[in-house]
Amino acid sequence: MAVLELDGADHDQFARSEVTTSVGLYRSHHTCLCGVGHTISFVKQPTVPPNGPSPQHAFLPYTADIDRSEKRMETIIPDSIREPLLGNRTHESKSEPNLWDGKGQERLGWMHIISTFIAQSVRKIGNALSQFGSLLAKFFSRSCASHGSHDEQAVLLDLSPLQEERLRFLRQRLNVPFDSSSVKHQDALKELWRLAYPSRQLPPLKSDLWKEMGWQNSDPATDFRAGGFMSLENLIYFARNYPDSFHSLLHKADGKRSEWEYPFAVAGVNISYMLVQMLDLQSGKMGTKVSSQFVQLLREDEMAFDNLFCMAFLMLDAQWLTRQASYMEFNEVLKSMCIQLEQELTIGSISCVQEMPSFRLLKR
Repeated sequence: MAVLELDGADHDQFARSEVTTSVGLYRSHHTCLCGVGHTISFVKQPTVPPNGPSPQHAFLPYTADIDRSEKRMETIIPDSIREPLLGNRTHESKSEPNLWDGKGQERLGWMHIISTFIAQSVRKIGNALSQFGSLLAKFFSRSCASHGSHDEQAVLLDLSPLQEERLRFLRQRLNVPFDSSSVKHQDALKELWRLAYPSRQLPPLKSDLWKEMGWQNSDPATDFRAGGFMSLENLIYFARNYPDSFHSLLHKADGKRSEWEYPFAVAGVNISYMLVQMLDLQSGKMGTKVSSQFVQLLREDEMAFDNLFCMAFLMLDAQWLTRQASYMEFNEVLKSMCIQLEQELTIGSISCVQEMPSFRLLKR
């Protein structure tokens, strides 16, 4: 310890002053530390008499003050100063919640199982709906007028030159529309009248008498439409080659008839158009089983289409009588007849129309 003497007013001001100083730290106490563990105490020195200091007034270190200063230093310095800057401070570890404990893992496991089950169920339902839609599409396609003929595999045809020539001629016929200004077409219409009513006078080309044959208007030219001129040729062929059956249908002679019957001539035009569609004659593909079988008929019969027309007309009337149908049911009977005709065409190896089961209905 070092002792400093203060004189004058300083002695009165600092009678018992202590200043404490630490390295890099200053605190408002009256003890000064010079370095660590060094204390400087300032003690008021009494005035020395003129005759010099007496031995009893000699200044001695005040040990009690030193002890108090050291004790105060020990109590002043906080723990944060005494601890090293990067010391290992022991903290009470607060246990954080474990998100991956047993219960959490169990919940995640159930969530994974449920999500997997839902995904698999959705896939199975989608597959089932897709298969169900395919079945519905097949069902409705087979129940249409063609009765599934277009679902058949394409058939490669090996036609002879004769078959190709007859098929080409048939396509030329169906592409000819009825022309009321054509003399040829007018003469054909007059020929049909004479075959239908041999004992009656020929009416003008525009007359209500034509309605008796089953035309819807007084001018038959307006009823050919899509049937074209070939439908008139089919009716003429029917009247010439199977007159008994022709007149029986014309006059509705067989069976119990409806009060509102189908018109004979217009029905013939519709049958011609239906046959063209069923046999794919306009498309020229001839890729279905029905159309390929029809082409085989052309090998033995040049007039296979006309003979098929006559037989189909009788089949229509037979189903009409069986159903006891009326005028508003004509289209349904026509579709039913089409299905039956397809079945007979594809029932086996048929070389001509005369070998088909329903051909026996025709009477000459």
